Amino acid sequence: MDNYRVWAPYAAEVELLTGDPSAPEHHPMTGRDGGWFEADRKMAVGERYAFRMRATDGHGAPDADDEEAAGPNSDADGSDIGTGAGDWTIPLPDPRSRRQPDGPHGFSQVVDLAARDWRATDWTGRILPGGLIYEMHVGTYADSGDFAGVAKRLDHLVDLGVTHVEIMPVQPFGGDRNWGYDGVSWHAVHEGYGGPEGLQELVDACHERGLAVILDVVFNHFGPDGNYVGFFGPYTSGGDTGWGEVVNLIGHDSDEVRAYILDAVRMWLADYRIDGLRLDAVHALHDEGAFHILEQMQVVADTVAAQTGVPRTLIAESDQNDPKLVKPRAAGGFGLAAQWLDDVHHALHTVVSGEDHAYYADFGTVETLAETLRNAFHHAGTMSTFRGRVHGRPLDLSVQPLSAFVTYTTTHDQTGNRAAGDRPSMNLAPAQQALKAAVIACSPFTPMLFQGEEWGASTPFAFFCSHESDLLLRLTREGRVREFARAGWDPEEIADPADPKTFERSKLKWDELGDEPHATLLDTYRALFGLRRTRPALRAPWAGSVETKVEGRTLLLTRRADGDVVHLAANFSDEPAEVAVEARHSDLVHTHVDAPAAVGKGVVTLPAWGYAVLA
Repeated sequence: MDNYRVWAPYAAEVELLTGDPSAPEHHPMTGRDGGWFEADRKMAVGERYAFRMRATDGHGAPDADDEEAAGPNSDADGSDIGTGAGDWTIPLPDPRSRRQPDGPHGFSQVVDLAARDWRATDWTGRILPGGLIYEMHVGTYADSGDFAGVAKRLDHLVDLGVTHVEIMPVQPFGGDRNWGYDGVSWHAVHEGYGGPEGLQELVDACHERGLAVILDVVFNHFGPDGNYVGFFGPYTSGGDTGWGEVVNLIGHDSDEVRAYILDAVRMWLADYRIDGLRLDAVHALHDEGAFHILEQMQVVADTVAAQTGVPRTLIAESDQNDPKLVKPRAAGGFGLAAQWLDDVHHALHTVVSGEDHAYYADFGTVETLAETLRNAFHHAGTMSTFRGRVHGRPLDLSVQPLSAFVTYTTTHDQTGNRAAGDRPSMNLAPAQQALKAAVIACSPFTPMLFQGEEWGASTPFAFFCSHESDLLLRLTREGRVREFARAGWDPEEIADPADPKTFERSKLKWDELGDEPHATLLDTYRALFGLRRTRPALRAPWAGSVETKVEGRTLLLTRRADGDVVHLAANFSDEPAEVAVEARHSDLVHTHVDAPAAVGKGVVTLPAWGYAVLA
């Protein structure tokens, strides 16, 4: 293996520490070009190591009384880890660590990711169009809260018709429970989930069952707990994303920060054989360079795909309604495979639930829902009253397949961004849940389910964390209160993110599957999303395959392709309604058992919140 190296342009002197963290050996490191330091010692698999350094003038530790600085340059309890230029820091984990056995604050450990003897050697991958994504959180999906527990539940996903398993972030975090978006070691895997070997084993198990794996990654900020990168170099550039400092993509020494990100992308796709990455909040990546970091990521993904013969997929999360994300690179876009589409979710949620606060304010009519089903974006250069400005840009639907947009009835954000973390299934009748699923299943977009929605799970999914600092926990609580107050929520409803009970209540209850109404709803989901595998019209990705007709509170969604015609007649009201359909297309394919439709010649009668799929 190579010698130990670290990029630390802020350091005047660096030492490598190896062995027992309580009594490590000290090894000098030699400065190299570009701010790199190297030790005359080979990396050894399994060896524990860390770095300590003396800072150059102007790069000492911040005042421990400064709450804003309590994370990046302080230890878990907010105390200084170095008092200024000329003083040695405490041992610091490697920013490029691939293993953190004791969490983000401890010594790193050398691991050889290439040593795995993979079983699923015949895996050829899955493309996203025509697929069904299933989003999950490792700690709450599985009974044991780890990768091994997820592997034991994969048969459920196969039976449901899932093709892509999307895993929320698994980078190390403080404590033993977290959503994962506070990661600091972007090349490592949370030990409590099973560490690097556990993730590789889960990927192997998924591939053996024909399931592709998408990993959610966060490159737009560093979390506060265990964030020591500011001691090494300019990983951030000031400014605020709302979750942390802006990552340095365009400032001095930003080339190494880009390399840090791109090497992580390459590692996940090549060394872990992960099929795709979901890129969190890409609108918070401040990059004014000519070669945008997102396009660079896509080049890495294309390279790994060419080298392995297995497709690699990048999916962006963005609230900008910007077509450039999925526009082909040859046409001036970034060429990503897909992006999340919140507008369909918002339109569907408001028309069924009636909620119209905060970012739901511009939605709420069946006409708006129909518009998003045809055009993807509701805000496409139009006024957003929530933002107080014009928002978005139209898509060129003549060249843009709608399968490049991922949509859903709910996600981790849409549940966790509610004060109590309550799911739609905790507020809606089974018929209403099934109606929403029918719209997503018959839409031209790539559908995604969130763990447990397929059986109407009774458990919430609230935001939770277990930072190893009382200060950070207090700041997190206060931040949640401020955030929800702006959205009009009652502070008394807010789940305490630091309370272990908040996490425990968010874990799925698998024994519900055999009970009603959960069992019936699960059968409904299987039937609905199974139709996408059998009906060419529902697999068609182009806008020309989509027609909508709105009458009052009813919607007729018609899909046409390859001689196949499928209608979805939907009633978004609590009163029965009739929907006119083409007389020659009146065969009832599917309806919800608790709200059955009646089909006559040229008309379908729907009960309250009922739907019918006709062909």
